Amino acid sequence: MKLVVDTGVFSAALSHRRRPRFEPYVARLVGHQLNLAVQTVAELRFGALKAGWGDARRGRLEAAISTATIIPVTDALLTAVAELRLDCQQIGHPLAADAHHEDLWIAATAVHIRAPLVAADEIFVDVPGLTLL
Repeated sequence: MKLVVDTGVFSAALSHRRRPRFEPYVARLVGHQLNLAVQTVAELRFGALKAGWGDARRGRLEAAISTATIIPVTDALLTAVAELRLDCQQIGHPLAADAHHEDLWIAATAVHIRAPLVAADEIFVDVPGLTLL
């Protein structure tokens, strides 16, 4: 089954320190086709740069990213983002707020490719059209 993986779960899968807290979510990834939103890839790389990771550690991150499919930004995805934001705004869901812009893109990517999202973040609960694992 294809899955979209949120930044927090994907990064926790790579961290010995954070993984135990996210283990129930990480365990759901095994044996499935993993997909990443472009926003997730940008967040992962930003986090590595901000933390001052060296070449070897960034190389391991890039190797992990390369095992997943990065969903490209297309006109259809841009429409999905706009539609999901409007849907969330109309029902008063916080995902429509500017503060959750990155999460909106991740949710819209899952909706766009019709794949469940694996995430530990409460912001994704009750998002219209999103299947959350």
